[in-house]
Amino acid sequence: MFLLHAMWKKRKRNTRTHLFLLHLCIADLVVAFFQVLPQFSMEITHHFRGSDFVCRAVKYLQVVGMFASTYMIVAMTIDRYHAVCRPMVSFFKSSFRRYLAIGAAWLISLAFSTPQLFIFSLQEVEDNLYDCWATFIEPWGGKIYISWITLSVFLLPVTILLYCQIKICFTIYFNIKKKSLQATESQRRAGTKGMSSAMLKTVKMTFIIIIVYTICWSPFFVVQLWSAWSPSNVPINGPVFVIIMLLASLNSCTNPWIYLYYS
Repeated sequence: MFLLHAMWKKRKRNTRTHLFLLHLCIADLVVAFFQVLPQFSMEITHHFRGSDFVCRAVKYLQVVGMFASTYMIVAMTIDRYHAVCRPMVSFFKSSFRRYLAIGAAWLISLAFSTPQLFIFSLQEVEDNLYDCWATFIEPWGGKIYISWITLSVFLLPVTILLYCQIKICFTIYFNIKKKSLQATESQRRAGTKGMSSAMLKTVKMTFIIIIVYTICWSPFFVVQLWSAWSPSNVPINGPVFVIIMLLASLNSCTNPWIYLYYS
C-alpha cells in the first residue's frame, strides 16, 4: 500500500518501469484482499460465509490476481527485453507498447479467470451447511482444470521470463565485449567497469526474480497437480496445504520490492 501511494504521488514523472510497478502493485493488492484474506477467513470459520454471488466473485478475483500479478511481471520483462535487445524499435514505439502490454496483461487475466464463475458455487455439503465448492465433469474435469492453471500461470510465464532474461544478459555481455574492443585503454577501463555493473545488476535481478517466483509457486503447483492426478498418494494434510498456498501468495509481496530495488 505504501509503495502504491508513493508511485501514485509521482505518477506525472513516472518512467516506463514505474508505470509497470504501479499496475503490479494493484495486481498484488488484488491477491492480498481476494486470495489471502478470504483463505484466512475460511480457515478460521471452517467454511465459506456468504451468498452464491459472493462465492463466485471471490473465486473469480482470486484467479484474476494470480494471473495479473504473473503476467504483469511478464509484460515488464518483455518491455525490458525490447529496451535492451531491440532499442531502436523500443525508442519509436515505447509508449504504445507499454500501454498495450499492460492492457493485454489485464485482459488476459480477466478472460482466463472466467471459468471460475461457472466452476465454483455455493453448495450444501452437510445438512444446512453450505460451502463454496468447485464442480467438475468426472473423471477428467479437475485434472484438465489444474493442468491448465499450472500451464498458464506457471510454466508458460517462467518459459517467457527465462527466454527474455537470457537474451538480455547475452545482449549486454556482447555489447560490453564490443565496446571494450573499440575503446582506448583508459576508456576501456572506465567503460567496462560501468557496463559490467549494469550487466551484474541485470544478472542479479534475473536470478532473484526467477528464484523467488519458482520457490513461491512451484510447491503449490506440484501439490495441485499431485492431488489432481494421484489424490490417494498426496503426502500432506490440510494445514500444510494452506501454508503452501500462502507461500505462493507471498510472491505478490516480494514483487514490488525486487523491482524497486533494482530500478
